[in-house]
Amino acid sequence: MKRFATLILVLATATGAGAQKVSSSNPVNSDPEAKKILDAVSAKFRTFGSPSAAFTYKIENAQGKSLSSKKGTVVMKGTKYHVTIPGMELFSDGKTSWSFDKSANEVTVKDVAEVTGEITPQRLFTNFYDKDFLYKLNGERKEGGKTLQEIELTPTNKTRPYHKVYLWIDKSSKVFHSARILNKDGNRYSYTINTFNAAAKATDAEFMFNAKRYPGVEVVDLR
Repeated sequence: MKRFATLILVLATATGAGAQKVSSSNPVNSDPEAKKILDAVSAKFRTFGSPSAAFTYKIENAQGKSLSSKKGTVVMKGTKYHVTIPGMELFSDGKTSWSFDKSANEVTVKDVAEVTGEITPQRLFTNFYDKDFLYKLNGERKEGGKTLQEIELTPTNKTRPYHKVYLWIDKSSKVFHSARILNKDGNRYSYTINTFNAAAKATDAEFMFNAKRYPGVEVVDLR
């Protein structure tokens, strides 16, 4: 479960930010064509109110053998999100994040500022790439009647546990389709959108962990 949280939180905390110019700290050899695509995805996402998606999360080892596969859902609204997968729920109201481990009946609480360098759901849809990665367009491929554009991201911070992130963007809809993260330990983590609803409705309460709904829950507050 911790690995999944790392992937989701590796891949959304900057949803509310507008598209930015490439940071002066970014090497100048990032691909401008890749930036145009990523900026378009970010701009499109900001037109949605509280979108939701169903996704598949997979882990493979270095030899490509499947180690785990789970299905889940995510609801987003501005900088807020609520992720549900078997055994775990992740909440964020934009200021505080909660990671609820159902099997242990334990929730870990953090300030969002503490997880800024990680990749959360919205970061896949927004301009997290500007400060944290070098990026380039690798080309296109057809899949299920869609044309997907592949963008390769290389983290500028070499202390990250991953060394490459690959994003696939639906060329027509300008919506994120899938991501693959190559970890330094050899494992590969993927996150694929199965269905996407741009017009989902969600109240602010959806993005906050309510301890009253989980009798006996242990709260580990790391703020």
